[in-house]
Amino acid sequence: MILLLAVIYLAFISLGLPDSLLGASWPIISQDINSSIAFAGIVSLIISVGTVISSLMSTRAIHRLGTGKVVLISVAMTAIALYGFTFAQSIWLFVILAIPLGLGAGAVDATLNNFVATHYKSKHMNFLHSFWE
Repeated sequence: MILLLAVIYLAFISLGLPDSLLGASWPIISQDINSSIAFAGIVSLIISVGTVISSLMSTRAIHRLGTGKVVLISVAMTAIALYGFTFAQSIWLFVILAIPLGLGAGAVDATLNNFVATHYKSKHMNFLHSFWE
């Protein structure tokens, strides 16, 4: 159980990284794709909307697929989207990739929160959220 909790902590750390990295890297990205800095807000908004939608739908997904499959699919969606950001040459590709990034991040967040809340003591939930970047 301790090893699983350590993996969950690592997953939670990785949830916060894309949010801060997008803001820090956008000035360079915007130059590379000939876009304005304002588009970072649009990409961030799409990610946030996807996060909210998938968080609200996560209970259904957990009941239908189980915790492990929801986390696996969501992490894959997030990883593919972030990998796609590496090669994106237009703002529209960033916008499209923001959708699976937000949906995946929200589902991972809600699913891990649910798992820790039902299987561990409350102190672990507090530690978990202190790991979020």
